[in-house]
Amino acid sequence: MSLLKKTKEILLDILFPRFCFGCGKEGSYLCQDCQSCLDITEDIFCLCSVPKRLVFSRNMNSAKCTQCLSKKLNGLFFPLSYQNNLVKELIRQFKYDPFVKELAKPLAELIITHFQLIDKEVWKDKILIPIPLHKKKLRKRGFNQAEEIAKELANRLEIPLLLNCLKKAKTTSPQAELSKKEREENIKGVFWIKNEHLIKNKKILLVDDIYTTGATMEEAAKILKKAGAKEVWGVVVAREPLSN
Repeated sequence: MSLLKKTKEILLDILFPRFCFGCGKEGSYLCQDCQSCLDITEDIFCLCSVPKRLVFSRNMNSAKCTQCLSKKLNGLFFPLSYQNNLVKELIRQFKYDPFVKELAKPLAELIITHFQLIDKEVWKDKILIPIPLHKKKLRKRGFNQAEEIAKELANRLEIPLLLNCLKKAKTTSPQAELSKKEREENIKGVFWIKNEHLIKNKKILLVDDIYTTGATMEEAAKILKKAGAKEVWGVVVAREPLSN
């Protein structure tokens, strides 16, 4: 680490000290004690609104029950339930506070732990693509939270990361304010692909922060599959709902 970068980090620590969103302890946004208390799932579930627990192995090309076979997404990886209050706070802060970009590291670590609990090489032979933000929203937020998580995953797992491949063509209304049907209509036709040859026949890990109705990921998976992607798996920090 260069002296300039180290000095900058020290100054940031002084001016903007980090406090754990779980217990308030100074030093990080998610301390080891609070992280160890999070119940990381060792299972994989189908994509239904009331998901079913599935038997999974790395060689499977999908993780769906018979009721969700028509979905374009091959399956979904997530370590946590969004019903947990600390998880909700972490994602809320990460999504809307431009000063907590470093939360990407512990959030990516939770995903990696989930991968390891399921199968130690579940990420092998795949590439990472984050759900994009429209350029107007990106300027307003300062960074794309899905992209930051994807960067950390790419670095830790040593797998390729494709940025500026999946693009968002227009701004949309916040999904959280809409019903399931409205979310599907809101997100329809908003994605497009740049450099299709980069994803042809590839197995993709599509990264976002949270999976609710799945409308955003399903629309992105549809356009990726249309462009030639072989598999598209969702990867998020948390899923809602989760009752099984």
